[in-house]
Amino acid sequence: MLIRPYDDADWPQVSAIIREVMAEGDTFAYDPAMSDTEARAVWVSASPGATAVAVQDEEVVGTAKMGPNRPGPGSHVATASFMVAADARGMGVGRALCEYTLGWARDQGYAGMQFNAVVETNVVAVRLYERLGFQLIGTVPGAYEHPTAGRVGLHIMYCPF
Repeated sequence: MLIRPYDDADWPQVSAIIREVMAEGDTFAYDPAMSDTEARAVWVSASPGATAVAVQDEEVVGTAKMGPNRPGPGSHVATASFMVAADARGMGVGRALCEYTLGWARDQGYAGMQFNAVVETNVVAVRLYERLGFQLIGTVPGAYEHPTAGRVGLHIMYCPF
């Protein structure tokens, strides 16, 4: 698997992954009815951020976006988000993308990385982030409307560099 910077030619495959993840409704607070133009504006990060793709056998199997968590006085802390195609889950794609974004953030001089909204029922992701050095800072109770579990919490997680 290769992790590399996003190229505009990747958009059709990245868009398909975004649509799939949004339709599942259990990890991202994105409106499933958003247009392709809106999805692209949300996912494809301009500098100082970046977007990356995970490619296996010339197929995009995952994507990540990263950049400053907040503007101005909060811009020394990075954030990132990840989406993996359903048929590529459990194969290390998410881990590789997370490691890539952590390396990117360190290389850019960020002081750490913060995740603002990790759905608490996404236990696979929570465990992965903890193994990669993230700490669970707190949980906003009932902040996410999960399609099967009802209202669940959103974790805030942080990894200092």
